[in-house]
Amino acid sequence: MSKHVLITGANRGIGLEFCKQYASAGFTVTAVVRQSSAELDSIDNIRVITGIDVSCDEGVARLVSQQTDTSIDILINNAGVFSNETLANMDFTAIERQLQINAVAPIKVTYALQAHLKTGAKVAMITSRMGSISDNSSGAYIGYRMSKAALNAASVSLAHELKPKGVAVGLLHPGFVQTAMVNFAGDISAEVAAQRLIMRIEELNLENTGGFWHSNSEVLPW
Repeated sequence: MSKHVLITGANRGIGLEFCKQYASAGFTVTAVVRQSSAELDSIDNIRVITGIDVSCDEGVARLVSQQTDTSIDILINNAGVFSNETLANMDFTAIERQLQINAVAPIKVTYALQAHLKTGAKVAMITSRMGSISDNSSGAYIGYRMSKAALNAASVSLAHELKPKGVAVGLLHPGFVQTAMVNFAGDISAEVAAQRLIMRIEELNLENTGGFWHSNSEVLPW
């Protein structure tokens, strides 16, 4: 039986590439999205669950209802949003939205699906080095930095709590990726980022659970 990977935010960018590459490798792939895309629908032999807003309780409950008797080997919390707030250009609504989607939603999804995580399963939190406090040398991006720092803190707690259950948690920074989120201004493609991230997920285990890595394997500072 093939391994099952569930990916949130799967309709474009890195999430879409995860779907392509895991499907090509023979995994059973569940793609979780609010709305599908033509590219996602073109991938053979994957399951797409639409209409799921992972930031709201109803969306997460609907996702769980779709997982009857389905165990998960890899859970990739990839859905996220990005905006830039500064003292000169502040938007508290945007900050709160980033906290809900980037920080709270991955914890909601992991909590809700924990019964489906097999012994030996892996949870990948797609975070950002912008959540590193010691790496912040420029300021700005207040909400995004806050949300990813919060995700990192919560994910380390999850790593401790899930370890006795045989589940490892990895905090993974993709790199500066050419996606719509950054107007395609990155320095690596989504395809390369996903390839690297899949390698990091493969290396994830109970000995290194709770670690914070760049997709190029660099250990990142907190």
